[in-house]
Amino acid sequence: MLNAWFAIPLWQRVAGGLVIGVVLGALWPEGAAAIRLIGELFVRLIKMLVVPVVLVTIAAGIASLGDPRRLGPIGGRTVGWFALTTLIAVSIGMAMGLLIRPGDGVALAGIAPHPLGPPVSPADQLLGIVPANIVEALAKGDMLAIIFVAVLLGVGSVVSGEAGKPVVALLQSAASVLLQIVRIVMEATPFGVLALSANAVASGGMAVFVNVGWLALCVVLASLVQMLVHAGLIAFVARLPVARFFRGIADALVVAFSTASSSATLPVALRVAQDNLGIGRSIAATVLPLGASIGKDGTAMYVGLLGQFALQALGIVPDAWMLGVMLMTGALAAFGTAPVPSASLFMLAAMLSAVGVGAEQTALVVGLVLPFDRLLDMTRTVPSASANLTVATLVARAEDGVDEARFRSAARS
Repeated sequence: MLNAWFAIPLWQRVAGGLVIGVVLGALWPEGAAAIRLIGELFVRLIKMLVVPVVLVTIAAGIASLGDPRRLGPIGGRTVGWFALTTLIAVSIGMAMGLLIRPGDGVALAGIAPHPLGPPVSPADQLLGIVPANIVEALAKGDMLAIIFVAVLLGVGSVVSGEAGKPVVALLQSAASVLLQIVRIVMEATPFGVLALSANAVASGGMAVFVNVGWLALCVVLASLVQMLVHAGLIAFVARLPVARFFRGIADALVVAFSTASSSATLPVALRVAQDNLGIGRSIAATVLPLGASIGKDGTAMYVGLLGQFALQALGIVPDAWMLGVMLMTGALAAFGTAPVPSASLFMLAAMLSAVGVGAEQTALVVGLVLPFDRLLDMTRTVPSASANLTVATLVARAEDGVDEARFRSAARS
């Protein structure tokens, strides 16, 4: 029995768990509630790994580059590709909103406003990258601060030369151990996904799929269009087979959908990047943790779409200047969004305030969408995970860091 179970590819087991969970949640909500603990345990297992994985893998990835001169090109390409895909994602979200107009006729009367709290200024976001206390940043899971510390640790190990080699060896050993722990935890994914999807359907009923239906349709269509952009980059820039790329990253996409968190997807993304795509450890460990914080194609797309939805619901007709401002602020807001579920809703205020929409009106829109946001969030996390692995592949290809034989053979397995 066990041999037959493990002989099935993980992504197929996870997809089966997802289907069973949806059916269970729809037909037997009480049973879904009984297994809720399994889903919560799975999410906790994933979150438990996020901070050590980010800290150790980024530091180890930079340290294993060896030559400090390689840091600049890899970092520049990574940020450049993420900036490009984020801008494209905001544009797609805005265009989809303008084309389908999901906010027309939405009644905000009677909607309970959801307060957003004071907005964080760009200056405060920038200051927050440098932690006042490293231990506090680790305890809070402050990703940008942890990435900053990890980069310093990796760069310091590289430029120390011989004196830094023991630290480099320790980081690489710790990264190997963490990757094995990730592989062990990932075997629980089918059961975690089953419980999470069952409870998502049981708590909202099947109506959760049709409420705010036009907005949901826009999210699905825009996510597909954005992933077509990723497919084009893989085909025409990386010059690799698109079907095999998506088959190789299927595990990460399913985990992204079930957890609705880029951070929670990071451990499995690191595994599939190395095992299925043949990306070198140093590049995967440098690009993917950074992407978990700034690679937010799904969030960028959704912020752009939700901005148009909000304007339509409020009866505001945007002009070209407003659309330009929303494009830029949406991209910047996506870069600063925490990689946790529903975080993009709270970045909507930054975009709308830039075009004169007050906090009270924004709170009404958030109050309307929030009850249905979980499944929308699950959907839009998928293109974010796809973007991170796409950029990792592009950077690795430019650095001659893709084992093409492994890419092709693993994708067929």
